Order: sequence, then C-alpha cells, then structure tokens
Amino acid sequence: MHIDRTEKYIELTSLPLADGLEKVRAEALENGIPIIRPSVCGLLRFLMGYVKPANILEVGTAVGFSALLMHEYAREASITTIENYEPRIDKAKENFEKYAGPAGNITLLEGDAEKILPTLESGTYDFIFLDSAKGQYITFLPELIRLLTPGGMLVSDNCLQDGDVIESRYAVRRRDRTIHDRMRMYLSEVASNPMLSSAILPMADGVTISCKAGE
Repeated sequence: MHIDRTEKYIELTSLPLADGLEKVRAEALENGIPIIRPSVCGLLRFLMGYVKPANILEVGTAVGFSALLMHEYAREASITTIENYEPRIDKAKENFEKYAGPAGNITLLEGDAEKILPTLESGTYDFIFLDSAKGQYITFLPELIRLLTPGGMLVSDNCLQDGDVIESRYAVRRRDRTIHDRMRMYLSEVASNPMLSSAILPMADGVTISCKAGE
C-alpha cells in the first residue's frame, strides 16, 4: 500500500479545511513539525460529528492543529490539551489565540503528561485523542482509562510505526527497539483489556479506536 499516494488522494477528495486550519497545517509542514495526516483529519472530523463529545482531552498538542480541528467540528466541546515541549507550547498558544479566540474553550496544560494526567478528575472526558511520545502510550493508558467516561472513546494515532510494529524487534533499528516493544505492549493491552473494546485501523500510520465499557 502506497501510504503517501493514498494520503494525497484522500486530501484531494476531502472537504477543504477552514482557512485558519489550512494556515496552521501549511506552516507546520513547512517547518517540519509532524501533524495528523489527511485521513486522520477526516476521521476526527467524522468522529466529532458522530460522537458529539462534550469534554475532549488531547495528549500531545504540538502546534495546536488537531485541537483546532476538533474545535472546528465540535464547537460546544471543552478541549483540554497537554504539551511538554516549550517552543511548540508558545506556537500553540499563538494559534489558539488567533484561530479559536478567548471563547474557544481550549485549555492548554503545560508539562509532562505523565505528571499531569493523575491530577485530572476521573471520568471527565468522553473523547481522548492520544498523539504524543509513542514510547509513553503504554505508560499513559491506565490514566486514560480512568479519565474516560463509561462509553467514552480513546483514539490513538501513529500506532504502526511505519510498519515496524509488525516486524521482529531484531529487524528494526536498535535505537527504535524500546519504542517498538512498548507499542506492541500498548496494542496488546488495548486489545485484551476487559474495560475496552478496540479496533486497529490500518490507515495513515495506524490508528487505534478504543471504547470504554459502559456502566
């Protein structure tokens, strides 16, 4: 499967982004900052309309593109987003102020998600988007499950590591083996955890959708 060609086709056939979103996207790509791919944009756009979340948590703000996308298609939702890398924090703040404004319902929490997540209230969020350090997904998972409302949805991006996750750990570069092992652990856990019902979608770089069991 030719991912780049597929993503380009999806981009060409998708509805255009709002002007502000397109500007944030273009600037991020120009500066080499990773953002969600066109197919994931389409997925989030669809899920915002289908789930109609009231409280969204994002782990991994980067420059704010995906938070702004979710804001665009879930205008009534409150969005909390976490970022640890200071240069990106500054740019995200600028983008939120410019394209969402003070009434945009986006709250940026600055710092390490591993330390911030335990401070948040259980069962607060009906939608969580995880797009941060891939080696930390398995570390974050217990807290993310705690924070989800019953019936809430967790969407995890970049779970297939450009196909490396299906390879033996000895077939990937030595420096990538820890992330490889931890992502395999994450995928195994979301598939087998009795509190979750999950599916792995082979789109973009792999997206996992997990729903928490209802009460």
